[in-house]
Amino acid sequence: MTQDELKALVGQAALQYVTPGDIVGVGTGSTVNKFIDALATMKDQIPGAVSSSVASTARLKALGIPVFEANEVAELSVYIDGADEIDAQGHMIKGGGAALTREKIVAAQSRRFICIADESKMVKALGAFPLPVEVIPMATARLIRQFAALGGKAHLRLKDGAPLVTDNGQYILDVTGLQITDPLAFESEVNQWPGVVTVGVFAHQKASICLLGTSSGVKTLTF
Repeated sequence: MTQDELKALVGQAALQYVTPGDIVGVGTGSTVNKFIDALATMKDQIPGAVSSSVASTARLKALGIPVFEANEVAELSVYIDGADEIDAQGHMIKGGGAALTREKIVAAQSRRFICIADESKMVKALGAFPLPVEVIPMATARLIRQFAALGGKAHLRLKDGAPLVTDNGQYILDVTGLQITDPLAFESEVNQWPGVVTVGVFAHQKASICLLGTSSGVKTLTF
């Protein structure tokens, strides 16, 4: 099966975790787009969704699924999103789509995080995928130096030759050269650095379940 077919497979499988009558938390990215397409088949059974990005909001609305602001909803039963990497404990690296801050907010608002991914995203240790960090622009140079002190090389993410600006009006650093052996401690530390809005390690908001698309079908991992 192609990677695209695996994404469609796990997107469809995630529907079993959507409770009719509940608002569902929806992430961002190419795998989540497959889930949004699948969610449209049961849109009459749910009030709508809370979305983690402008892009996902547009896709949901285009398919006739109402979108609520996070502040309008007390708690979500489930948040469904992809990952750039996931380890055997359910810790993830996220932010390849630049929506990590809003993704972490909606994940924190949800009782369960269902990660949907293809098997290429499963790793023994986080860090091979460049770690996204959303930062306040004036702190960019100092944070690049701070990551260098940890052995990481941080690059400002660009779009069309200019710094990419997130939905929140901030910049993204992508950090290579790190092996994150203690994701919880790493997330806690970097989140304290002045100028960091959100680090793309999801350990405090880790996955409850991962639906992993494999050549032999969907494998369910519970953490």
